[in-house]
Amino acid sequence: MEKRLYLFQGGTLHCKEHHVKMHQGIDNNYAIPVPFYLLTHPSGHTLIDGGIPPEVAVDAASYWGDVINTYRPEVSEDDSCLAQLIKLGIDLQDIKFIVQTHLHLDHTGAIGRFPNATHIVQRKEYEYSQAPDWYSAGSYIKSDIDKAGQTWFFLDGNSNDYYDIYGDGSLLTVYTPGHSPGHQSILVSLPSGQKVIIAADAVYTLDHWNEKSLPGFLDSATDSVRSVKKLRILCEETNALLITGHDPDTWPTLRHSPEYYS
Repeated sequence: MEKRLYLFQGGTLHCKEHHVKMHQGIDNNYAIPVPFYLLTHPSGHTLIDGGIPPEVAVDAASYWGDVINTYRPEVSEDDSCLAQLIKLGIDLQDIKFIVQTHLHLDHTGAIGRFPNATHIVQRKEYEYSQAPDWYSAGSYIKSDIDKAGQTWFFLDGNSNDYYDIYGDGSLLTVYTPGHSPGHQSILVSLPSGQKVIIAADAVYTLDHWNEKSLPGFLDSATDSVRSVKKLRILCEETNALLITGHDPDTWPTLRHSPEYYS
């Protein structure tokens, strides 16, 4: 299959605007998309994150606990990555890699669900998920991460780090800590020559990109700001399309599956 990038919405989170944009829109209701992505590739396909796990659609309170008091999920079982890939006609056996930008609970819907997949994550992110600090403990669901039988491949990123997953330049991880200790973004290079930066939660919204606000949740303000600067330089150098992590204004302007970028 030719290289194509598909964008999916794996549910919606209802919160307050200040949870996304620090000190802005205090107590304003805010609804944010939860994306995940598929890169089809002749050597086997890659999922980038997996949206909200399908268990949340069945019983969010039991699965996420008190988190739903701050981030209330709106999601159905049809929104799961499994259901949406099947609808697209993708053979689940052909998923070769699952790249986790990070391991927060709204990004882990693909872990352990694809029998032939290797899960790629920053080592620092995985290790932190096993014993997070109190303020971020609710962001990590151990039962999502610690499924038996999956294969992990750990990256040891640094400020200048890029990792070429296929070895052909089509899918590079970009180390962008700040939102979480081991966050990574993705640079996709498509056959047409188009470049796409999947910033994920390194850039929640364009307000972060344009330095109008910090994220409402972060691990390090300094790292968050520096990661945005790193991505801005990369975006300018490659003339890439930027896809933010949870921006309800820019998300509808993009092509969503079954449409694609190629």
